[in-house]
Amino acid sequence: MKPSYVKIKEQLDTLIQQGVFKVGERLPSEKEMAKRFEVSRETFRSAVKLLEQEDKLVVKHGAGTFVVKPLPKIANSLEKLGSVTTMIQSAGLTEGEQRESIRVEPCQAEWAEALLLEEGTPVIVHKRIRTANDEPVVFSQNILRKDLVKEEILESESVGSLFQYLEHACGLVITKADSELVVPLHTDRNCQKLLIHPETTVLLMKQLHYDNNNVPILYSYDYFRNDVFTFMIRRLR
Repeated sequence: MKPSYVKIKEQLDTLIQQGVFKVGERLPSEKEMAKRFEVSRETFRSAVKLLEQEDKLVVKHGAGTFVVKPLPKIANSLEKLGSVTTMIQSAGLTEGEQRESIRVEPCQAEWAEALLLEEGTPVIVHKRIRTANDEPVVFSQNILRKDLVKEEILESESVGSLFQYLEHACGLVITKADSELVVPLHTDRNCQKLLIHPETTVLLMKQLHYDNNNVPILYSYDYFRNDVFTFMIRRLR
């Protein structure tokens, strides 16, 4: 027999699907909803948590509980190298960018080792949040070799696909990458920028990108919302 809060969750989910409660709409108060379903407020609250986990509701403290449309899963094969822009657009979503900063910084030890530079060498550091249908789904920190990338990038308002920018503006074609998958701690400040739902998890991909001459061009930290992106690889025996 199903627990009461699961039954309420299913009933509320049906009302959302039927359009009784529409996307973007705030639900009546917890007290009113508990009375409507003839359950305790605690039971209704538990039902809401289940729908939060499915990204169908979002609770904004002090504002109320709102109906949201969950983003579809964006599947990506680890064997194929593609840009974040391509991954988002291939899922039929509208890709956007919220730039945090772009500036010249001294190359840190980890970046220097990857990019074959001396530590302290000036590099271009580009930080931004990528959105899908206006919802943050990826945080990227890109480290670019300043000796290969034109400084016009520092003045551009938006880059869009970095792969396309490097190809069209700098004549650099990214053809391959070495990638490392990492599970970041939730205390990671970059990870926290994507924790917009209670059950959101984040996957970090560290990547070193090369051009067709095997010259390292770009070192990146890409934080992906794991409730939106799934990464697959086919293993053969």
